[in-house]
Amino acid sequence: MDASYITASSSSAQAFKTATLLKALSVNALITGEHGVGKRSLTHYILPDAPVFDASNYDELLAALEGIKSVIITNIENSPNIKKVLDTLSSKNIRVVATAKSSYYDKDADKFFSVKFEIPPLKERPEDVDALIGKFIKEASLLFCSKDEFRVKSFKPDLTQNANSLRRQVMVNYLLQDIQENELMEIVQNYLFERLGSNNDYKKFLHLYEVPIIRAGVKRFRSQLQLADKLGLNRNTLRKKMADNINYLEKGIK
Repeated sequence: MDASYITASSSSAQAFKTATLLKALSVNALITGEHGVGKRSLTHYILPDAPVFDASNYDELLAALEGIKSVIITNIENSPNIKKVLDTLSSKNIRVVATAKSSYYDKDADKFFSVKFEIPPLKERPEDVDALIGKFIKEASLLFCSKDEFRVKSFKPDLTQNANSLRRQVMVNYLLQDIQENELMEIVQNYLFERLGSNNDYKKFLHLYEVPIIRAGVKRFRSQLQLADKLGLNRNTLRKKMADNINYLEKGIK
């Protein structure tokens, strides 16, 4: 099994089974789905030695179709002339495995690809989410040369970009879970260095302090009255700060 493609859920296992069959068949296939669901992993599994081209690089792609037997084409929905590409592939008898977004449909592509299947988003594959978190934790441990245990108790997976956003989230959380004050201040300093320059910067960036402390306090104490007391603020002042930062708070407090 391809180690980069997770098959914990029934839908991902079925997609992998189809990909395995395609390895032995000389047919053209189209894999659809959102970014980060595993489309590229399966294309490499099916055609491990084939060159990869993005369909938006039209001239480069057409030039590359000289003298090759197989090719992987990603994001075919971005091709400026997919009919020309498909006609060229057909005339040269080049085998292709392509990827496209979930909603993609083209009548010429529909006829050209003998096999078409979709990989569901991670929000519909909770078993794969758990397996991917474990995989990314191991990656983070190796990357940061650490054996620290990842704290998953309050971890809420970010699946907005499927595995792409989940990997980034795990990496960031793993790195920051034991961060020291001086390290945190250095990160904020580096963030602000290129952004300072207006006459209202203190107020402009005050939310970088206020929002995290309010988020953490709400999550920990579950009471505005208790949080106000712990922060040394009266309740009205806390409510005003929450109102001033409502757009940021709504993104982080669930």
